[in-house]
Amino acid sequence: MEKIIKFLDYLDNQKNYSDYTILNYKKDIEEYYEFLKEKKYSFDNMDYKKCVDYLLFLEKKDLKKTSVSRRLSSLRTFYKFLVLNNYVDSNPFLLVSSPKKEKRIPKFINYQGIDEIFNIPNLNTPDGQRERVILEVLYGSGVRVSELVSIKIKDIDFNNRTILIFGKGSKERLVSFGEPALDAIKNYLEDGRKVLLGEINSDYLIVGKEKENLTTRRIEQIINDLIKETSIKMNITPHMFRHTFATHLLDQGCDLIAVQELLGHESLSSTEIYTHVSNEHLREVYMKCHPRNFDKK
Repeated sequence: MEKIIKFLDYLDNQKNYSDYTILNYKKDIEEYYEFLKEKKYSFDNMDYKKCVDYLLFLEKKDLKKTSVSRRLSSLRTFYKFLVLNNYVDSNPFLLVSSPKKEKRIPKFINYQGIDEIFNIPNLNTPDGQRERVILEVLYGSGVRVSELVSIKIKDIDFNNRTILIFGKGSKERLVSFGEPALDAIKNYLEDGRKVLLGEINSDYLIVGKEKENLTTRRIEQIINDLIKETSIKMNITPHMFRHTFATHLLDQGCDLIAVQELLGHESLSSTEIYTHVSNEHLREVYMKCHPRNFDKK
């Protein structure tokens, strides 16, 4: 449908959203379009009652509350675009409230697990050097995987050890990285990256074999392959390194507002979820270490 194509083009060229985000919008709107066809509704005659019908349509799919909220958010954004371009008169999904979020404590990797993962890459190979940079940047700066694949070499300030990140909605922020990451990046740029690129030129930091840069999906595959080489049994995603970054900073006494800035969260409430993880960790340490909690023989 022409309106959907124009909307996706708007997200790509004007909002500068990642391919992954645009794909999710596309899926949500195509699903909505199927609902409209089933009910014989059209984009331009939706009202509150019909929006409720759509919620019932989603309910039959037995989706999580977060999935329902994402679909509603997608449609609010879509209708906002339609209103701005005079395709419709109003945004009916502004009348519909999202389900209350289920607060789930994010999973993270413990210190031992991080050490084990970081010892897997073979730094004598181009792939291993690239893997080490991926790990160092994900864990060392807390960037999203979509932000990682978008990093260009010109965005890196080697003297101050910072990276200019273009986050959600084209919002810029500076993230820091440590000495180990600096060494890994320099080693990779001087050696492995050149081998991987071959005759291809690229501005991007994370490149593939004869490819200008990698997709988020390929990063997921690389992480999966690394985890298979460890003794870790839990399912680890690239985004879990972001959770681990925040949790470990708070464990070490970092200020919550500083973590918020580093993660690029608009609201402090988004960052506060990590305090629950950190507090639970502190409780475990207390229970294991305080002499009054030892079993009396």
